Amino acid sequence: MYPFRLFTYYFVQYLKTRLEYRSDFFVQLVTDLLFQAVNLIFILVVFSHTSDLAGWSREEVIFIYGYFLVPFAVFAAFFNLWDFNERYIIKGELDRVLTRPVHSLLQVIMETMTPESLTGAVTGVAVMGWSVWQMGLNPVWYDPILFLVFVLGGAAIYGGLYIMLTSISLFSDSKTDIQPIMYNVGNYGRYPVNIYNKVIQGVLTWVMPFAFVGFYPASFLLKDERWLVFALLTPVVGVVWLFLGVTVWNYGIRHYRGAGS
Repeated sequence: MYPFRLFTYYFVQYLKTRLEYRSDFFVQLVTDLLFQAVNLIFILVVFSHTSDLAGWSREEVIFIYGYFLVPFAVFAAFFNLWDFNERYIIKGELDRVLTRPVHSLLQVIMETMTPESLTGAVTGVAVMGWSVWQMGLNPVWYDPILFLVFVLGGAAIYGGLYIMLTSISLFSDSKTDIQPIMYNVGNYGRYPVNIYNKVIQGVLTWVMPFAFVGFYPASFLLKDERWLVFALLTPVVGVVWLFLGVTVWNYGIRHYRGAGS
């Protein structure tokens, strides 16, 4: 219960801060929507020149893209670690965090969360709904349950990977540019994995498992059983990568030298 109360406190304080600058808040929302619209337009442009993409119809690809937006939105809202190095290492704020009796990673996550990023989930659900309507799919009763499990698993995969990358800063006070590279690679997970060659498919499945964030669970919800086992492994992969991320973080914290050293 204590972590939940702490999260509520941070959330309320965050809302107070954001609402003091409402124009910036709404500008960010509009910017996010425009970014998602550009990616959707890209898919439509591709399908203006072809009727299918490696056997996937336009509506199916749009459905996969819409699904990907949901776990990514959850990740972006609660694992906003982009400026960790600059804020917590170079400016020394991690020293303040480590003096408090709450797990350091939990504090960082609560201090950097951006709940407005969850609007991407609303957009994703809307895109999925349109695709389902166009394809005439009939969801079964357990689809919403699996959808929630898959989304949490995908967000955990993203979170675990980025926690591991962020942990690199605990061993060095120099800036790193790995996160933007990983962000670009992660975008491959929003499209059907079988449109890529075998090497990229293997990387997106076993090395940087972004295919579990978008494609595999989305293909299951589309009633495509070719990747059934991979889809059902999504929550397992999420738990494994989140555990790895937290483990590397804890190891880095034990070896963190402090801002003054």
